[in-house]
Amino acid sequence: MSLLSRSALKSFLFKNIHLRLFTMNVDTGSNDHWRGVPLTELYGSQSPWGAPEFPLVAPSYNHAVLYHVPSSGCVAGDRPPKPQIGQDKWDSEHVRMPCSSHSLYPVEDSAGESHLKRRWEMIENALSKPLRNSHDLSNAIISYNTKFRNIWKFKGLHKFFDEYLEEEESQYFFDVTLPEVAKLALSLPKLVQAPIPLLKQNKNRSISLSQQQIACLLANAFFSTFPRRNSRKSNSEYASYPYINFNTYSLYEATDSDANLEKLKCICHYFRRVVTKVPVGTVTYRRRAGGARAGAGWARSRRALHHVPLHVDSRHTIEDADGLIQVDFANKFLGGGVLGHGCVQEEIRFVICPELLLSMLFTEELKANEALIIIGAERYSEYSGYGGSFKWRGSFGDETPRDTSARRRCAVLAVDALPYTSLLREFRKDNITRELNKAWIGFSFDTDPQSSSLQYPGVATGNWGCGAFGGTPHLKSLLQLMACAEAGRPMAYYTFSDDTLRDDIINMYNLLARHNVTVGQLYKHIINFSENRQNVVKGKLHAYLEQVLKGVKPPSPSHEDDKMETSVTETIPETVLELESGLKDSPDLFSQDEMDQCLLDTAIKMEEVNRQTDSITEKQSNTQVNNKAEVSICRTRQPTFDTKRKIEDSSNSLVSNKLLATNKHTSRQDNDQSEENNSDNMQSLLDTIQRMEEGTMPSAGVTADKQNSKKDDEQTLNTRQSLFDTMQKMDEEPNSTVSSPLLGNQSKNVSINDSNLSMECGQRDRPTSEMKKKTTKKITDYFSKKST
Repeated sequence: MSLLSRSALKSFLFKNIHLRLFTMNVDTGSNDHWRGVPLTELYGSQSPWGAPEFPLVAPSYNHAVLYHVPSSGCVAGDRPPKPQIGQDKWDSEHVRMPCSSHSLYPVEDSAGESHLKRRWEMIENALSKPLRNSHDLSNAIISYNTKFRNIWKFKGLHKFFDEYLEEEESQYFFDVTLPEVAKLALSLPKLVQAPIPLLKQNKNRSISLSQQQIACLLANAFFSTFPRRNSRKSNSEYASYPYINFNTYSLYEATDSDANLEKLKCICHYFRRVVTKVPVGTVTYRRRAGGARAGAGWARSRRALHHVPLHVDSRHTIEDADGLIQVDFANKFLGGGVLGHGCVQEEIRFVICPELLLSMLFTEELKANEALIIIGAERYSEYSGYGGSFKWRGSFGDETPRDTSARRRCAVLAVDALPYTSLLREFRKDNITRELNKAWIGFSFDTDPQSSSLQYPGVATGNWGCGAFGGTPHLKSLLQLMACAEAGRPMAYYTFSDDTLRDDIINMYNLLARHNVTVGQLYKHIINFSENRQNVVKGKLHAYLEQVLKGVKPPSPSHEDDKMETSVTETIPETVLELESGLKDSPDLFSQDEMDQCLLDTAIKMEEVNRQTDSITEKQSNTQVNNKAEVSICRTRQPTFDTKRKIEDSSNSLVSNKLLATNKHTSRQDNDQSEENNSDNMQSLLDTIQRMEEGTMPSAGVTADKQNSKKDDEQTLNTRQSLFDTMQKMDEEPNSTVSSPLLGNQSKNVSINDSNLSMECGQRDRPTSEMKKKTTKKITDYFSKKST
C-alpha cells in the first residue's frame, strides 16, 4: 500500500470512526456514571500525565521567581529551593510586606503621646510569647492591630477551639502546631527576600514561589500581619484586591454555621502538615489578559463542535480530574467568601488546597477579559458535603507527580462568571458574549491559536456560575463547549450527582455533532433564542435548539480548515429549510401548547429570513447596484418590518383565538360563522398564492441585476403583502379558532372537546381536509421556490 493511500485511510478512520466514538453514549458496565468519550481521549494518551507540561519556570521581566532557579532550569525535588535575593520595595506595584522597614504603626507611650513604631518589631514581640489558648492568640493579633480592638471579637475563633474541637485536638494545636506556625511566620525576612509584584489588571504577569515560601506567607495571613489590608473602605489602597488577613473579613468571627468552623479545620490541618514536614515543591500564579471578541467574531467562527472530545460525569468532582485543567468557579475577587461565610465550589477548593489562598495576596480584581491559572498547588484535605453540609474528612495524600520545575502537575484555572438575578439578564446578548470571552481566555492558556488540531490537556469544568450566581447549566455547558472548541481543548463536564443534566448535555452534544454545527452557528441560535422574551422566560434552551435543528438534513462533515473566519457572507438556505419543515409538520402530531409554540417558532424563523434577506440585499447594493437601486432597497425595508409585525400580530391572535375557542360560554352561532369565514379565507389564501405563482417576481435571494428593477421589487412586496393580509384576515375573524392553514384541524379538536359545539358544528360547512392539505402544500411550494 502506498504512503498516500495509507495517509488517506488514516484520515478517513479519524474523521468517521473517531467521530462515532465522540458521539457515542456509554451506558454499560461499571462506567454507567459517565457519558461520551473516556478520559484518555482528553489526555491525549493513556495516562493523565502523558499530556505536555506547562512552560517551565524561567525568570523574566513578566515572570517574578522568588526562589533560585538552577541554570539547567530543573529544580531538585528533595529539598526546598533557596530564596532569591532581592531588595525590599514599598510601592504601589508590589506587596507591602509586614517585615519591611517602611511598615510603621502608631502606638501610644506611657505619657499618652502617639509615635510610629516598626510594626515587625511589634509582631515579633507578640508571636514570640507563649500562646496557650484562643484568647492568647486573639490578644496577640490585636497587639499590632490596635485600631480594631473594639471591632474584632474573635467569636468564631473562640468557639472553634473552646467548643467545636475535641479538647485533645485543641490542646495539641496550641502546644505543638501553633508555636511552629509562629516561627514560620517570623521567618519571613529570611524566606522571602525578593519583592512580590502585584498581578494588576490588564497585565500578563506571573509569580513563582516555593511551597515553603507560600506556607510562610500564609502563616502571616493567619496572624493578620499584612499592612494596609484590613480596611473595608471603597477608597482604600487595596479596595480592588481580595482580603488576605484571615480576620479582616469574618473567618474568626462567624459562629452561625458549622461549615465555617470546618473551613478552619482544613486550615489548621494544612499548618500541621507543613510544619511537620516542609514541602519541597513550587507553585506558579499566572494572570492573563486577552482581547475580548465582539459578538460578530463569535458568529463567524467555523470551528466544528464535534471536534471537541466530551466526557460528562455525574459521580466525580472537578478536583478528581487528574491531569486536566481544573476550573475554579471564581469570584472576580479571588477566593470569594473563603475567609467569610462562603462555602461553595471556589471556597471549598481554596481550603482543601490552601496554597490557592495566596493568590488573594497579590491578584487584583479580575476584569471581563482576564483569567488566572495556578500551577502546582497541592491538596491536603479530604472533605464531604457542600455549602452548609461541608465537613473536613481527614488528611489527603496528594500523589500528583511533579514537573521539571518541581510543581505538582495540577492546574487550577480561575474564571469568574457574572451573577444573575433573572433569566432575562443572563440571556442578554452582551452577557452571553462576555461569558464566552471569559471562558475562552481561560481555556486558551498556552495554546497555539494557529493550530487546528486538538491541544492537551483538556479542561475539567461543570456548572460554572450556576450556584450562588444563579446561572443556567444548559446555557453554561454550551458556552464552555464553544470556548473549548475555539481553544482547541477537549472538555470533561462534571454535573455533581445530576444524572438528568449529564444525559441532557451529552444528548445535545450528539445532536450538534450529527448536524456538524459550528461555534458560529450555535452562537447565532442562542442569540436568536435570547431575543424572544417568551423563549427566555420558559428557559427551555435545549428544546428550542432541538426544534431549530429538527428537519434540517445533517450536512457532511467539513474537512476544510476550521479557523475563525474574518469575513463570511451570510446565506439563508438553512433558515428557509427550517421554515419549510415547520410548514410540512402536521398539526395532528402536536398538543395544543406544542402547536402554539410551533407557530411562534415559525414566526421567529420568518423574521430571521427577512432580517437575513435585508442584510444580503444591503451588502449587494453597496457593491453592485447604483444609487437608484439603493433608494429602492430603502423603500423595501418598511414593508418588511410591517410584515414582521403582522407575523407577531398573528402569533398574538393565536393565543386570543385559543382562549375564545375553549370558552364554555361561546355561542354556537358565532362558531358556525367562524367556520364559514375560515373556509372562505382559506380559499382566498389559495387564490393569492396562485397569483403569486403566475407573477414574475424575484425570490428572497435575488441577484443584483434583478434588484435593479424597481417594478419587480414593488410587485414582489405587494404580492407578498397580499398573502399576509389574507392570513391576517383569518386571524381577525371573531371567535375564530383557526388562524392559519397550519391550524386546520385545531377547530375540529376544540369542537369535540366542547360539548356545546359537538353536533351542530359538525353539520356546518368547514374547510375540508383536502383544502387544508392543498393550502399547506401551496405555501410550502412557494417558499421552496423562493429559496432556489
